[in-house]
Amino acid sequence: MTVTSISGGIIFLLPFLQEVYYKPIALALSLSNTQVGSLMSAFGITSLICYFPGGWLADRVSPKKLISISLLLTGVAGLYFATLPSYELSIAIHAFWGVSITFLFWGAMIRVTRNWAPADEQGRAFGILETGRGLAEVLSSMALLAVFAALGSGDSALSAVIFQCSAFTVLLGVLAWFVLEDDTEGDKNSPSEPKVGISEIVSTLKMPIVWLIGTVVLTGYCAYWGTFRFTSYSSDIFMLSVTIAAAISVGKVWLKPLAAVVAGFIADKFGIARSVAVLFLVLIASFSFFAVLPGASSWLPVMLLNVAVASLAVFAMRGIYFALLEEGGIPLAVTGTAAGIVSTIGFTPDIFMPLLGGVLLDTFPGQTGYRYFFLATAAICSVGLVASLIIYKKFISK
Repeated sequence: MTVTSISGGIIFLLPFLQEVYYKPIALALSLSNTQVGSLMSAFGITSLICYFPGGWLADRVSPKKLISISLLLTGVAGLYFATLPSYELSIAIHAFWGVSITFLFWGAMIRVTRNWAPADEQGRAFGILETGRGLAEVLSSMALLAVFAALGSGDSALSAVIFQCSAFTVLLGVLAWFVLEDDTEGDKNSPSEPKVGISEIVSTLKMPIVWLIGTVVLTGYCAYWGTFRFTSYSSDIFMLSVTIAAAISVGKVWLKPLAAVVAGFIADKFGIARSVAVLFLVLIASFSFFAVLPGASSWLPVMLLNVAVASLAVFAMRGIYFALLEEGGIPLAVTGTAAGIVSTIGFTPDIFMPLLGGVLLDTFPGQTGYRYFFLATAAICSVGLVASLIIYKKFISK
Protein backbone atom coordinates (compact mmCIF):
# COMPACT_ATOMS: atom_id res chain seq x y z
CA MET A 1 0.00 0.00 0.00
CA THR A 2 2.91 2.39 0.59
CA VAL A 3 4.02 2.59 -3.03
CA THR A 4 0.40 2.68 -4.20
CA SER A 5 -0.42 5.57 -1.84
CA ILE A 6 2.64 7.61 -2.77
CA SER A 7 2.06 7.02 -6.45
CA GLY A 8 -1.60 7.98 -6.04
CA GLY A 9 -0.55 11.36 -4.67
CA ILE A 10 2.27 12.13 -7.09
CA ILE A 11 0.68 11.07 -10.37
CA PHE A 12 -2.07 13.67 -10.12
CA LEU A 13 0.29 16.61 -9.51
CA LEU A 14 0.97 17.10 -13.22
CA PRO A 15 -2.60 17.43 -14.56
CA PHE A 16 -3.60 19.43 -11.47
CA LEU A 17 -0.67 21.87 -11.50
CA GLN A 18 -3.04 24.79 -11.88
CA GLU A 19 -4.33 24.22 -8.33
CA VAL A 20 -1.09 25.82 -7.11
CA TYR A 21 0.34 27.48 -10.24
CA TYR A 22 -2.81 28.86 -11.85
CA LYS A 23 -1.48 32.35 -12.58
CA PRO A 24 2.05 31.22 -13.54
CA ILE A 25 0.61 28.72 -16.05
CA ALA A 26 -1.67 31.36 -17.53
CA LEU A 27 1.24 33.79 -17.89
CA ALA A 28 3.80 31.27 -19.17
CA LEU A 29 1.46 29.93 -21.85
CA SER A 30 -0.31 33.27 -22.50
CA LEU A 31 -3.75 31.85 -21.73
CA SER A 32 -7.05 33.37 -20.65
CA ASN A 33 -9.03 32.01 -17.68
CA THR A 34 -11.21 30.03 -20.07
CA GLN A 35 -8.19 28.55 -21.85
CA VAL A 36 -6.56 27.52 -18.58
CA GLY A 37 -9.85 25.89 -17.65
CA SER A 38 -9.95 24.09 -21.00
CA LEU A 39 -6.66 22.32 -20.19
CA MET A 40 -8.31 20.54 -17.30
CA SER A 41 -11.45 20.02 -19.36
CA ALA A 42 -9.36 18.11 -21.92
CA PHE A 43 -8.05 15.95 -19.08
CA GLY A 44 -11.58 15.54 -17.79
CA ILE A 45 -13.05 14.47 -21.14
CA THR A 46 -10.52 11.70 -21.77
CA SER A 47 -10.77 10.66 -18.11
CA LEU A 48 -14.54 10.40 -18.40
CA ILE A 49 -14.15 8.12 -21.42
CA CYS A 50 -11.56 5.96 -19.65
CA TYR A 51 -13.00 5.48 -16.15
CA PHE A 52 -15.39 2.68 -17.07
CA PRO A 53 -13.06 0.60 -19.32
CA GLY A 54 -10.25 1.30 -16.86
CA GLY A 55 -12.33 -0.13 -14.01
CA TRP A 56 -13.10 -3.24 -16.06
CA LEU A 57 -9.40 -3.56 -16.89
CA ALA A 58 -8.52 -3.40 -13.18
CA ASP A 59 -10.66 -6.50 -12.57
CA ARG A 60 -8.67 -8.43 -15.15
CA VAL A 61 -5.02 -7.23 -15.23
CA SER A 62 -2.25 -7.20 -12.61
CA PRO A 63 -2.04 -3.90 -10.69
CA LYS A 64 1.76 -4.02 -10.97
CA LYS A 65 1.58 -3.70 -14.74
CA LEU A 66 -1.17 -1.09 -14.75
CA ILE A 67 0.35 1.17 -12.09
CA SER A 68 3.93 0.97 -13.40
CA ILE A 69 3.06 1.69 -17.03
CA SER A 70 0.74 4.51 -16.01
CA LEU A 71 3.44 6.29 -13.99
CA LEU A 72 6.02 5.93 -16.76
CA LEU A 73 3.76 7.27 -19.51
CA THR A 74 2.46 10.14 -17.38
CA GLY A 75 5.97 11.23 -16.39
CA VAL A 76 7.32 11.13 -19.94
CA ALA A 77 4.46 13.33 -21.16
CA GLY A 78 5.22 15.72 -18.29
CA LEU A 79 8.83 16.05 -19.39
CA TYR A 80 7.59 17.43 -22.69
CA PHE A 81 5.10 19.76 -20.97
CA ALA A 82 8.07 21.19 -19.05
CA THR A 83 9.18 22.81 -22.33
CA LEU A 84 6.06 25.03 -22.05
CA PRO A 85 4.66 24.07 -25.46
CA SER A 86 1.88 25.78 -27.42
CA TYR A 87 -1.71 25.90 -26.20
CA GLU A 88 -2.73 23.19 -28.70
CA LEU A 89 0.03 20.83 -27.58
CA SER A 90 -0.74 21.57 -23.93
CA ILE A 91 -4.33 20.52 -24.59
CA ALA A 92 -3.10 17.30 -26.20
CA ILE A 93 -0.82 16.52 -23.23
CA HIS A 94 -3.64 17.01 -20.74
CA ALA A 95 -5.88 14.77 -22.85
CA PHE A 96 -3.15 12.12 -22.89
CA TRP A 97 -2.86 12.31 -19.09
CA GLY A 98 -6.55 11.50 -18.88
CA VAL A 99 -5.79 8.20 -20.63
CA SER A 100 -2.49 7.35 -18.95
CA ILE A 101 -3.80 8.03 -15.44
CA THR A 102 -7.47 7.07 -15.60
CA PHE A 103 -7.43 4.04 -17.87
CA LEU A 104 -4.37 2.42 -16.31
CA PHE A 105 -3.99 3.68 -12.73
CA TRP A 106 -7.25 4.69 -11.06
CA GLY A 107 -9.22 1.43 -11.02
CA ALA A 108 -6.14 -0.56 -10.00
CA MET A 109 -5.61 1.74 -7.01
CA ILE A 110 -9.24 1.40 -5.85
CA ARG A 111 -9.21 -2.39 -6.19
CA VAL A 112 -5.91 -2.77 -4.33
CA THR A 113 -7.26 -0.66 -1.45
CA ARG A 114 -10.57 -2.49 -1.09
CA ASN A 115 -8.79 -5.86 -1.10
CA TRP A 116 -6.34 -4.64 1.52
CA ALA A 117 -8.85 -4.34 4.40
CA PRO A 118 -11.79 -6.36 5.79
CA ALA A 119 -15.37 -5.22 5.28
CA ASP A 120 -15.68 -3.45 8.64
CA GLU A 121 -12.50 -1.40 8.12
CA GLN A 122 -13.13 0.03 4.67
CA GLY A 123 -13.43 3.58 5.98
CA ARG A 124 -9.98 3.53 7.54
CA ALA A 125 -8.53 1.68 4.52
CA PHE A 126 -9.56 4.41 2.11
CA GLY A 127 -8.69 7.01 4.74
CA ILE A 128 -5.17 5.61 5.00
CA LEU A 129 -4.90 5.58 1.21
CA GLU A 130 -5.92 9.23 1.06
CA THR A 131 -3.56 10.05 3.94
CA GLY A 132 -0.64 8.51 2.09
CA ARG A 133 -1.63 10.31 -1.08
CA GLY A 134 -1.95 13.54 0.87
CA LEU A 135 1.47 13.24 2.54
CA ALA A 136 3.12 12.48 -0.79
CA GLU A 137 1.32 15.41 -2.40
CA VAL A 138 2.06 17.97 0.30
CA LEU A 139 5.72 17.08 0.77
CA SER A 140 6.30 17.13 -2.98
CA SER A 141 4.30 20.36 -3.37
CA MET A 142 6.34 22.09 -0.67
CA ALA A 143 9.61 21.04 -2.26
CA LEU A 144 8.44 22.14 -5.70
CA LEU A 145 7.13 25.46 -4.37
CA ALA A 146 10.51 26.10 -2.73
CA VAL A 147 12.18 25.53 -6.09
CA PHE A 148 9.64 27.81 -7.77
CA ALA A 149 10.29 30.63 -5.30
CA ALA A 150 14.08 30.15 -5.32
CA LEU A 151 14.21 30.40 -9.11
CA GLY A 152 12.26 33.65 -9.18
CA SER A 153 8.66 32.49 -9.73
CA GLY A 154 8.87 33.08 -13.48
CA ASP A 155 8.49 30.94 -16.59
CA SER A 156 11.82 29.14 -16.15
CA ALA A 157 10.92 28.38 -12.53
CA LEU A 158 7.60 26.87 -13.62
CA SER A 159 9.41 24.77 -16.24
CA ALA A 160 11.83 23.46 -13.59
CA VAL A 161 8.93 22.53 -11.31
CA ILE A 162 7.20 20.57 -14.06
CA PHE A 163 10.43 18.82 -15.04
CA GLN A 164 11.22 17.69 -11.49
CA CYS A 165 7.67 16.50 -10.88
CA SER A 166 7.75 14.53 -14.14
CA ALA A 167 11.12 12.95 -13.40
CA PHE A 168 9.91 11.81 -9.97
CA THR A 169 6.82 10.27 -11.55
CA VAL A 170 9.02 8.28 -13.94
CA LEU A 171 11.18 7.06 -11.06
CA LEU A 172 8.06 5.92 -9.18
CA GLY A 173 7.04 3.93 -12.25
CA VAL A 174 10.36 2.09 -12.19
CA LEU A 175 10.08 1.49 -8.42
CA ALA A 176 6.51 0.19 -8.73
CA TRP A 177 7.62 -2.35 -11.32
CA PHE A 178 10.16 -3.87 -8.91
CA VAL A 179 8.17 -3.51 -5.66
CA LEU A 180 4.56 -4.38 -6.51
CA GLU A 181 3.42 -7.98 -6.89
CA ASP A 182 1.92 -9.34 -10.11
CA ASP A 183 -1.24 -10.19 -8.19
CA THR A 184 -2.82 -8.15 -5.41
CA GLU A 185 -1.35 -9.35 -2.14
CA GLY A 186 -4.04 -10.55 0.21
CA ASP A 187 -6.66 -10.58 -2.56
CA LYS A 188 -9.82 -11.97 -1.05
CA ASN A 189 -11.05 -13.29 -4.39
CA SER A 190 -10.58 -16.93 -5.20
CA PRO A 191 -8.05 -17.62 -7.97
CA SER A 192 -10.72 -19.66 -9.72
CA GLU A 193 -13.21 -16.79 -9.68
CA PRO A 194 -14.40 -16.03 -13.23
CA LYS A 195 -13.32 -12.80 -14.84
CA VAL A 196 -15.86 -10.00 -15.07
CA GLY A 197 -17.81 -10.24 -18.33
CA ILE A 198 -20.75 -8.58 -20.04
CA SER A 199 -23.39 -10.01 -17.68
CA GLU A 200 -21.52 -8.75 -14.61
CA ILE A 201 -21.13 -5.32 -16.19
CA VAL A 202 -24.85 -5.13 -17.01
CA SER A 203 -25.89 -6.23 -13.51
CA THR A 204 -23.59 -3.63 -11.97
CA LEU A 205 -25.04 -0.91 -14.19
CA LYS A 206 -28.53 -1.85 -12.97
CA MET A 207 -27.67 -1.30 -9.30
CA PRO A 208 -29.29 1.95 -8.02
CA ILE A 209 -26.68 2.18 -5.26
CA VAL A 210 -23.94 2.52 -7.89
CA TRP A 211 -25.63 5.58 -9.40
CA LEU A 212 -26.25 7.13 -6.00
CA ILE A 213 -22.61 6.68 -5.00
CA GLY A 214 -21.68 8.22 -8.34
CA THR A 215 -23.82 11.24 -7.46
CA VAL A 216 -22.10 11.57 -4.08
CA VAL A 217 -18.67 11.42 -5.69
CA LEU A 218 -19.71 13.90 -8.42
CA THR A 219 -20.94 16.52 -5.98
CA GLY A 220 -18.10 15.95 -3.54
CA TYR A 221 -15.63 16.32 -6.39
CA CYS A 222 -17.31 19.59 -7.41
CA ALA A 223 -16.54 20.80 -3.89
CA TYR A 224 -12.93 19.70 -4.39
CA TRP A 225 -12.82 21.78 -7.57
CA GLY A 226 -14.29 24.64 -5.58
CA THR A 227 -11.18 24.62 -3.39
CA PHE A 228 -9.01 25.05 -6.50
CA ARG A 229 -10.22 28.64 -6.77
CA PHE A 230 -8.82 29.55 -3.36
CA THR A 231 -5.41 30.36 -4.89
CA SER A 232 -6.64 32.83 -7.51
CA TYR A 233 -9.31 34.11 -5.08
CA SER A 234 -6.57 35.02 -2.59
CA SER A 235 -4.55 36.97 -5.18
CA ASP A 236 -7.46 38.55 -7.08
CA ILE A 237 -9.67 39.59 -4.16
CA PHE A 238 -7.29 39.86 -1.19
CA MET A 239 -4.38 41.11 -3.34
CA LEU A 240 -1.87 38.54 -2.09
CA SER A 241 1.22 37.81 -4.19
CA VAL A 242 1.27 34.81 -6.52
CA THR A 243 3.80 33.02 -4.31
CA ILE A 244 1.87 33.64 -1.08
CA ALA A 245 -1.40 32.59 -2.71
CA ALA A 246 0.30 29.40 -3.91
CA ALA A 247 1.64 28.83 -0.39
CA ILE A 248 -1.95 28.98 0.92
CA SER A 249 -2.92 26.32 -1.58
CA VAL A 250 0.00 24.10 -0.55
CA GLY A 251 -0.72 24.82 3.10
CA LYS A 252 -4.29 23.59 2.88
CA VAL A 253 -3.04 20.30 1.44
CA TRP A 254 -1.32 19.72 4.82
CA LEU A 255 -4.82 19.20 6.19
CA LYS A 256 -5.43 16.30 3.82
CA PRO A 257 -3.55 13.51 5.66
CA LEU A 258 -5.10 14.37 9.01
CA ALA A 259 -8.63 14.84 7.66
CA ALA A 260 -8.62 11.62 5.64
CA VAL A 261 -7.37 9.22 8.31
CA VAL A 262 -9.50 10.72 11.11
CA ALA A 263 -12.57 10.64 8.86
CA GLY A 264 -11.87 7.00 8.03
CA PHE A 265 -11.84 5.88 11.66
CA ILE A 266 -14.88 8.01 12.57
CA ALA A 267 -16.84 6.79 9.55
CA ASP A 268 -16.23 3.13 10.50
CA LYS A 269 -17.93 3.87 13.83
CA PHE A 270 -20.55 6.44 12.77
CA GLY A 271 -21.34 5.07 9.31
CA ILE A 272 -19.95 6.11 5.91
CA ALA A 273 -23.16 7.56 4.45
CA ARG A 274 -24.04 9.46 7.63
CA SER A 275 -20.53 10.91 7.81
CA VAL A 276 -20.70 12.01 4.17
CA ALA A 277 -24.04 13.76 4.83
CA VAL A 278 -22.56 15.74 7.74
CA LEU A 279 -19.59 16.77 5.60
CA PHE A 280 -21.92 18.03 2.86
CA LEU A 281 -23.69 20.22 5.42
CA VAL A 282 -20.33 21.75 6.39
CA LEU A 283 -19.43 22.38 2.75
CA ILE A 284 -22.77 24.04 1.95
CA ALA A 285 -22.24 26.45 4.84
CA SER A 286 -18.59 27.11 3.98
CA PHE A 287 -19.02 27.86 0.27
CA SER A 288 -22.08 29.98 0.99
CA PHE A 289 -19.96 32.01 3.40
CA PHE A 290 -17.28 32.53 0.73
CA ALA A 291 -19.99 33.99 -1.50
CA VAL A 292 -20.83 36.76 0.99
CA LEU A 293 -17.36 37.31 2.49
CA PRO A 294 -16.06 40.89 1.99
CA GLY A 295 -12.73 41.21 0.21
CA ALA A 296 -11.25 43.70 2.66
CA SER A 297 -7.83 42.89 4.14
CA SER A 298 -9.32 42.95 7.65
CA TRP A 299 -11.28 39.81 6.70
CA LEU A 300 -8.15 37.88 5.64
CA PRO A 301 -7.94 35.79 8.87
CA VAL A 302 -11.60 34.84 8.50
CA MET A 303 -11.03 33.87 4.87
CA LEU A 304 -8.07 31.68 5.82
CA LEU A 305 -10.11 29.99 8.54
CA ASN A 306 -12.89 29.24 6.06
CA VAL A 307 -10.32 27.87 3.62
CA ALA A 308 -9.25 25.47 6.37
CA VAL A 309 -12.86 24.43 7.15
CA ALA A 310 -13.76 23.78 3.51
CA SER A 311 -10.48 21.95 2.87
CA LEU A 312 -10.88 19.71 5.92
CA ALA A 313 -14.41 18.75 4.86
CA VAL A 314 -13.41 18.08 1.25
CA PHE A 315 -10.38 15.99 2.16
CA ALA A 316 -12.36 14.04 4.77
CA MET A 317 -15.02 13.22 2.19
CA ARG A 318 -12.49 12.20 -0.45
CA GLY A 319 -10.99 9.88 2.13
CA ILE A 320 -14.18 7.91 2.68
CA TYR A 321 -16.67 8.15 -0.16
CA PHE A 322 -15.34 5.12 -2.04
CA ALA A 323 -15.90 3.10 1.16
CA LEU A 324 -19.59 3.38 0.21
CA LEU A 325 -18.88 0.52 -2.23
CA GLU A 326 -18.66 -1.84 0.74
CA GLU A 327 -21.33 -0.21 2.90
CA GLY A 328 -23.71 -0.21 -0.06
CA GLY A 329 -23.25 -3.97 -0.54
CA ILE A 330 -21.55 -3.99 -3.96
CA PRO A 331 -19.96 -7.43 -4.62
CA LEU A 332 -16.19 -7.53 -4.24
CA ALA A 333 -15.71 -9.28 -7.59
CA VAL A 334 -16.96 -6.23 -9.51
CA THR A 335 -15.09 -3.64 -7.45
CA GLY A 336 -13.12 -2.29 -10.41
CA THR A 337 -16.17 -2.25 -12.67
CA ALA A 338 -18.33 -0.50 -10.06
CA ALA A 339 -15.53 1.97 -9.31
CA GLY A 340 -15.26 2.64 -13.04
CA ILE A 341 -18.97 3.41 -13.33
CA VAL A 342 -18.94 5.55 -10.18
CA SER A 343 -15.86 7.40 -11.38
CA THR A 344 -17.32 7.99 -14.84
CA ILE A 345 -20.24 9.73 -13.17
CA GLY A 346 -18.33 11.20 -10.26
CA PHE A 347 -15.40 12.83 -12.01
CA THR A 348 -17.31 14.64 -14.75
CA PRO A 349 -16.53 17.88 -12.85
CA ASP A 350 -13.06 17.65 -14.45
CA ILE A 351 -14.89 18.70 -17.62
CA PHE A 352 -17.31 21.38 -16.48
CA MET A 353 -16.01 22.83 -13.21
CA PRO A 354 -12.81 24.45 -14.60
CA LEU A 355 -14.82 25.87 -17.51
CA LEU A 356 -17.58 27.05 -15.18
CA GLY A 357 -15.05 28.92 -13.07
CA GLY A 358 -13.22 30.34 -16.08
CA VAL A 359 -16.37 31.53 -17.84
CA LEU A 360 -17.83 33.09 -14.68
CA LEU A 361 -14.60 34.94 -13.90
CA ASP A 362 -14.23 36.17 -17.49
CA THR A 363 -17.91 37.20 -17.72
CA PHE A 364 -18.17 38.72 -14.24
CA PRO A 365 -14.68 40.05 -13.37
CA GLY A 366 -13.68 40.47 -9.76
CA GLN A 367 -15.60 39.47 -6.69
CA THR A 368 -18.93 38.99 -8.49
CA GLY A 369 -17.55 36.09 -10.53
CA TYR A 370 -16.20 34.38 -7.42
CA ARG A 371 -19.50 34.96 -5.62
CA TYR A 372 -21.45 33.19 -8.38
CA PHE A 373 -18.92 30.36 -8.52
CA PHE A 374 -19.02 29.66 -4.77
CA LEU A 375 -22.85 29.84 -4.70
CA ALA A 376 -23.03 27.34 -7.57
CA THR A 377 -20.66 25.02 -5.67
CA ALA A 378 -22.82 25.24 -2.54
CA ALA A 379 -25.94 24.39 -4.57
CA ILE A 380 -24.21 21.33 -6.06
CA CYS A 381 -23.26 20.16 -2.57
CA SER A 382 -26.96 20.27 -1.65
CA VAL A 383 -27.59 17.59 -4.28
CA GLY A 384 -24.87 15.46 -2.70
CA LEU A 385 -26.50 15.83 0.71
CA VAL A 386 -29.77 14.46 -0.67
CA ALA A 387 -28.01 11.52 -2.38
CA SER A 388 -26.12 10.54 0.78
CA LEU A 389 -29.33 10.63 2.85
CA ILE A 390 -31.09 8.39 0.30
CA ILE A 391 -28.21 5.89 0.47
CA TYR A 392 -28.45 5.80 4.25
CA LYS A 393 -32.22 5.45 4.43
CA LYS A 394 -32.76 2.96 1.58
CA PHE A 395 -29.62 0.78 1.64
CA ILE A 396 -28.10 0.98 5.12
CA SER A 397 -30.69 1.90 7.75
CA LYS A 398 -32.74 -1.28 7.53
